[in-house]
Amino acid sequence: MTGEQGPVFNEVQLEQQLQQARASLVQVRDAVRPEAPADVTAEAAEGLVQVTLGGAGLVTELSIDPRALRLGSEELADQVRAAVNDVLEQRAASTATAEPMPDLDAMTAVVERLQDESLRQMREITQGVTDTMRRLHRGGR
Repeated sequence: MTGEQGPVFNEVQLEQQLQQARASLVQVRDAVRPEAPADVTAEAAEGLVQVTLGGAGLVTELSIDPRALRLGSEELADQVRAAVNDVLEQRAASTATAEPMPDLDAMTAVVERLQDESLRQMREITQGVTDTMRRLHRGGR
């Protein structure tokens, strides 16, 4: 809509506000991303077997004291399994949350798509109002 005072709908300002909103959303998304969990270590067989789980959830270290070899293969396997299960349970307990984490990347994509569509529609509306005002100023011709 134009007139003596200029456009009523300022597309540049609207686009700037949308860019600011997007930037804020990205900042929030990046701020709430969970940090990689710290390494966790568990022991079995009175410390003769040690298992460390890295931040990515993979076993990064498995240490078996040579004295543990006296336990026999089945008992040693049971102790390794116990240490691995313990370290996995520790990780699960340390990363458990009461509420599920929303997919912030998907939310950001949806908001960006909606903003783009809104801006396109606002341009169409503005153009329609501008065309109508021109016709009215020319006497409907």
